[in-house]
Amino acid sequence: MKKVFGLMIVIALLVGTLTACGSSGDQGEDGSSLGAVNVISREDGSGTRGAFVELLGIVDADENDAITAAAEITNSTSVMISTVAGNPNAIGYISLGSLSDDVKAVSIDGVAPTVEDINNGTYTIARPFNIVYPEGSLSDLAEDFKTFILSDEGQTIINDEGYIRIGEGESYTASGLSGTITLAGSTSVSPVMEVLADAYKEQNPAVTIEIQQTGSSAGITSASEGVCNFGMSSRELKDSEASQLTSVSIARDGIVVIVNHENEITNLTSEQVKNIYLGEITDWSELAE
Repeated sequence: MKKVFGLMIVIALLVGTLTACGSSGDQGEDGSSLGAVNVISREDGSGTRGAFVELLGIVDADENDAITAAAEITNSTSVMISTVAGNPNAIGYISLGSLSDDVKAVSIDGVAPTVEDINNGTYTIARPFNIVYPEGSLSDLAEDFKTFILSDEGQTIINDEGYIRIGEGESYTASGLSGTITLAGSTSVSPVMEVLADAYKEQNPAVTIEIQQTGSSAGITSASEGVCNFGMSSRELKDSEASQLTSVSIARDGIVVIVNHENEITNLTSEQVKNIYLGEITDWSELAE
């Protein structure tokens, strides 16, 4: 009798354990992970956040940023990727050019985030990559670097790195100049800027280029204060900033909504993404069909 009773207890414990295991990471009918949505966002001042909010209308009645206070804040593209990659219920957003196999891109309104669909206008979550500086402030060296970025060689690099070139440009000829160029700003612009800088230095070996990843708003401020030659921004200038700075578009980029590979969702509507970031959709089960 004691053996039977003991066996019943063991079976009960096993059933409870299996039930608990099954409830962690259950899948809905649409394949999405059930459970609370973990909203991941960028910090205030991020150009990616500013463009994401503006393009999807994640604002309050006064048109102010209204991303839910429950969102976990990350301060760079790399941290955003690692956070979503390590959390099955997370959702985030990054630059198309920064997309890696660590996370999964979600189609929006049935359209995948590709260069082709950004160019033809069917994927609408897109924004510019800009360099900004006070009018008349550029040295001959800084002006030459800008010429290289906009040249055919520079625009080809932008295209090869997964961003969208803004034009064909003319062929670049090495200047033979020397000195230091400093850039500060967007963590989304920085990766392609580093590739551009390396290519420029190959043709102009006496040049040093320093790139500081500080966020778009901080880069814009640094440029206006003369702390750097160029601010890097992944958003358009505000009216108050445009009165002090010149902005030059060097590329276009899509903003990609990303989820963990364990989340089987492959498509969201722009309205669903908006409501997730407003805090009105808080559980993945609300998206089950």
